Amino acid sequence: MYLLLNYRHNGLFFAHTYIILPACLALASATLLLAAGGLGIWVSLRKSALLQGVFVYLLVMVFCLEATAAALAYVNAGKVDSELAPFSSVFQRYTGTSPDLDSDAVDATQKELQCCGIYDYRDWLATPWFNHSGRGSVPHSCCNSTYHTCNGTLELPGLLYPKGCQVKLEEALLFVLHLIIWSSLAVALVETVGFVSVAQLMRDQPLLEYGILDREWA
Repeated sequence: MYLLLNYRHNGLFFAHTYIILPACLALASATLLLAAGGLGIWVSLRKSALLQGVFVYLLVMVFCLEATAAALAYVNAGKVDSELAPFSSVFQRYTGTSPDLDSDAVDATQKELQCCGIYDYRDWLATPWFNHSGRGSVPHSCCNSTYHTCNGTLELPGLLYPKGCQVKLEEALLFVLHLIIWSSLAVALVETVGFVSVAQLMRDQPLLEYGILDREWA
């Protein structure tokens, strides 16, 4: 959910949309896993072979979704740098006006991630907005929220957020992608236990006993 919400607010900074596919698959597998859990409780009460088969089928679907999500997360983790290639261009298009999508995305990102610039506040010195404004200050969204007297001036850089936004966004993305990978492995282990349990239950069910009919009934 964090990755999807982050993409909705900061989608301009990403080069492609497939970066959110692992999160979508992880949410889909979580939904199926909840359904399989509820069905598993019902199966334990009803002891139906049909319900046990459906339970195993749901677990197989969850396993496939989790494996795909983990594989995509592993691949995307190595492409985070290239995925954030549009970062500098969005900052270059910053105008400081509220209706502008680029400006709103930059300000929202700096406030949410508590960052300033691409790598640090000095990146603003090379932007058209900084050179044309002539104020010698960075946007107020760069100000550290703990300092209420901050107005974005470069004379007091200690009042600004020290880290850049691209670095912090990369850290957040890598954390989520690695979380998807390791949680998928954990779910796979739990599902393996589920497979073994259901197989044991289906094996322990008594078979129907057949008897030989008399010739009178034949």
